[in-house]
Amino acid sequence: MHFKKLIYYLIKLRDRIFFPIAILYILFAAYIALYLEPQTFKTYLTAIYWVLTTLATVGFGDFAPVTQAGQAFTIVLYITGIGLVSVFIGKVIKSVYLLDKLKVGGKMRYTGKNHIILIGWSDKSKLAIQEILKSDKSVDIVIIDDLEKAPMVEKQLYYVRGDATDEETLFQANLPEAKGVIIFADQITQDNFATKDTQLVDGKTLLIATAITSIEKKLNSNIHVTAEVIYQKHIHLFKRVKVDEFIPTQEMISHAAVRSLFSHGVTNMYSELMSSQYEESMYEISKQAEWKTYRDAFKDLLDKGATLVADRGNLHINQKLDEPIPDDAQLFVICDKETLTKINPKYKPAK
Repeated sequence: MHFKKLIYYLIKLRDRIFFPIAILYILFAAYIALYLEPQTFKTYLTAIYWVLTTLATVGFGDFAPVTQAGQAFTIVLYITGIGLVSVFIGKVIKSVYLLDKLKVGGKMRYTGKNHIILIGWSDKSKLAIQEILKSDKSVDIVIIDDLEKAPMVEKQLYYVRGDATDEETLFQANLPEAKGVIIFADQITQDNFATKDTQLVDGKTLLIATAITSIEKKLNSNIHVTAEVIYQKHIHLFKRVKVDEFIPTQEMISHAAVRSLFSHGVTNMYSELMSSQYEESMYEISKQAEWKTYRDAFKDLLDKGATLVADRGNLHINQKLDEPIPDDAQLFVICDKETLTKINPKYKPAK
């Protein structure tokens, strides 16, 4: 048993020290070559260059040993070194393969910042990725799910495999540095168990939101969280764990469906406001110094081709035009991207 452990340890040690040994071998061989043929190689860098071209069997012929000692050393270099280089290349290829396997398998830790985390994979997640990339092609997206491998392969898409209720999984996705999190309702639970127990789908989402809140408290940070809530009656539970925004799926679908009967074409308006595929959409803007009241902002924006529609969740701007705009106002307008650039010069549309 002890002998087996020793063999296993030596194998692990071999893998760890192989690269340093290979580099030392090249450097030492270059030193010997320079020692044996100082007139041929002249500098240590030239000797390293010759050793590398020899081991790689390239052999440009611009340098060659002229003494018998140098030629004998070259034979030794061929016998011992070429095999070493072959193993070295194999190790590099294997390392690249393992890194790619870890990335696709969701085992690598994401170390970037200002990324968006999507929890739960479904068709809705796929559409969300498309919408995010339309809005900002430079932002990274991290998906958390328990699939065996990444569901999509994109340049800015990263995958973390694990349980989203586990803090370690959330840290692996670098939650503290994220721009925000979207929690989608678990599709498998929704398809198989929602009709039997309505609490199961929202219950899992609530557990994930609770885990995120726990990390927020530990780090004394604020992470913007949007959660998909299947049943509106559960929203008050999510508010207790400080979820910032909700997507009440059932309510929104039912409301849009009913309104489409009384006001034909209303669903087209919803789609246009919620998607970036149309020229005009809803954007958040900052309050400008010359705007004292909502009327000032409304008129100025209208002249520039934008319509002021809300301050945070308050859509009754037309009823409070003469009221002063608070400093912490969160104003939303409807306009196209060209108009938005005029209103907010710092805005850079995605290319």
